[in-house]
Amino acid sequence: MAGILVVAHNTLGESLVDCVAHVLGSVPQNLEVLSVFASDDPQKKLDEGRALIQKLDNGNGVLILADIFGATPSNVARQLCRDQHVMGVAGVNLPMLLRVVCYPNKTMPELAQIALEGGRECIVAMDKDD
Repeated sequence: MAGILVVAHNTLGESLVDCVAHVLGSVPQNLEVLSVFASDDPQKKLDEGRALIQKLDNGNGVLILADIFGATPSNVARQLCRDQHVMGVAGVNLPMLLRVVCYPNKTMPELAQIALEGGRECIVAMDKDD
């Protein structure tokens, strides 16, 4: 099973994981969060991220789900993606995260595709007729 690392601003990652626990009844063991605050040193966050990747990688790699592309968390995530056995997707949302944790036996490239599809497919317009 591939590891999953959420890299996000402030406590967004923890909140997403709390929602996963609410929906699934527990937090999957292959899921961790790297929170990035405005006052954090990006280099220290990079070091923390590498330590989390080591913890999560059981030989099947680690998929990083970052929040907004171009911001500090995703910039840290992009640097982490340079490591072997690490892939990343930016724009994390709850449907994306729920989809990837529900497919523990998929390969990392398959999980990345599931994340992309889950994130896109669950963004819908709602109106009073729905």
